[in-house]
Amino acid sequence: MTYLFPAGGPRGGTVEVTASGTFDPWPAKVWVSRPGLTVTPAKDKGKFTVAVAADAAPGVYWLRAHNADGASPLRPFVVGTLPEIVESEPNDETAQAKVIDAPGVVVNGRLAKAGDVDSFAVALKQGQTLVASVAANDTLKSPMDGVLQVVSPGGFVVDQNNDRRGMDSQLTFTAPAAGTYVVRLFAFPATPDSSIRLFGSDACVYRLTITTGGFAEFATPLAVAPDGGIVEVTGWNVPDAARRLTVPKGEPGPVDLFHPLLGNTIRVRRESGTVTGKVESAGAPFETTVAGRKGQPLAVRAESRAVGLDVNPVVRVLGPDGKQLARAEPGKLHSDTALTFTPPADGEYRVAVSDLYGAAGRRGVFLLKVAAPEPDYDLSVPADRIAVPPGKSVDVTVKVARRNGFSKPVEVVAEGLPEGVTLATKAPAGKADPNAVVVSLSAGKAGVSGALRLVGRVAGEPALSRPARAPNGEFDEPTADLWVTVSDTPVSPPPPKKKR
Repeated sequence: MTYLFPAGGPRGGTVEVTASGTFDPWPAKVWVSRPGLTVTPAKDKGKFTVAVAADAAPGVYWLRAHNADGASPLRPFVVGTLPEIVESEPNDETAQAKVIDAPGVVVNGRLAKAGDVDSFAVALKQGQTLVASVAANDTLKSPMDGVLQVVSPGGFVVDQNNDRRGMDSQLTFTAPAAGTYVVRLFAFPATPDSSIRLFGSDACVYRLTITTGGFAEFATPLAVAPDGGIVEVTGWNVPDAARRLTVPKGEPGPVDLFHPLLGNTIRVRRESGTVTGKVESAGAPFETTVAGRKGQPLAVRAESRAVGLDVNPVVRVLGPDGKQLARAEPGKLHSDTALTFTPPADGEYRVAVSDLYGAAGRRGVFLLKVAAPEPDYDLSVPADRIAVPPGKSVDVTVKVARRNGFSKPVEVVAEGLPEGVTLATKAPAGKADPNAVVVSLSAGKAGVSGALRLVGRVAGEPALSRPARAPNGEFDEPTADLWVTVSDTPVSPPPPKKKR
């Protein structure tokens, strides 16, 4: 399964989805990563009906098609908060622009061929602010580098954006005068080639939010403690009722917040010991004071790019006399910064954060954590899909990445194993590798197919439970949602991840 169209739907809606890929034999079943969607195969091959529950949490759901012979890669399906429509042609010219008469809508569309341009007309009052935001390459991995424009009633381009979030575009436009303005979208190839033309293909699927209602940009603080808390929304047209959102108590990790009066979700984290800072101006770095003990290392981490904001953090540690003792900057373009500092004496130290290029202002926000490095580990496996021949077993090597002196033994267990599949830890033939655990999956009969997770556990320390993650195709974030199929049909290896 290579892509879905439409690639999302509204809460409480039902969407007819066409999936590109190979589905033999048909019908195929579809596994969903969390509750909220019911996916039913239609009569025609590659078509599904997706019913979205009225109380489904907005955000990304991962879908995997499967049958007795194997399973597809994971593909994203986005549940939104606004009404949704499907783009229709012709709409290349501004005179053909499709009229958007709702205050907020998500357009499910695609730039289906070379030279394709999609245009949408919106009536604005003087002083009214329009937000247009594309989800394509960043969220859906569509092979397009989209460009958004706003065209005035007189036919002039009055605003344009390219690459606001990765290769996806977003703009806000305040109308200087009342009139009908046109939002238009076109693209270049995400992987540049020798052609000099606008790009398009069946795979160039997008979701375009067009709204004059509330739209969130980010929320501060960027992280709250696992016990929960309140965050303040920064964005456009945000009504007072949606300006403060509650982060519920829960496990550490990312949380997608939403409100009926906002046209999008906003992500924050549950994480202890963090500070949200802001670079107010190029000459005024953010500073905070930390206590240090002689010889006890402190790990300093500043994140902004990872949470979709603009700071390229330069981190400096200053002594009580103001002398610089340590400094670090991003290792590559548009990335974040970390360093480890060992205090030479007991006392207070200042941590200063600025932007590598002197940027500051509204989006100059970052998340800072200073703490003693904690022993920890991560687990990884080479592929998200495992084929087990009936009556045989398959070995899976689980790599253990140890950090900050973590040396305890890790046991790997399976959660959610399909019936008829068993897991055993394989004893090493020679000297044990402390950085790998080999497990064996076996099954007796063909036709078994299902999801599972491989999870690391440390005896007596439930907080150190960690899932094993596998590469998720071309998507940046690996997945813990693995799949096993008992079949003689070999599983195709995942395609190599494209460099961008």
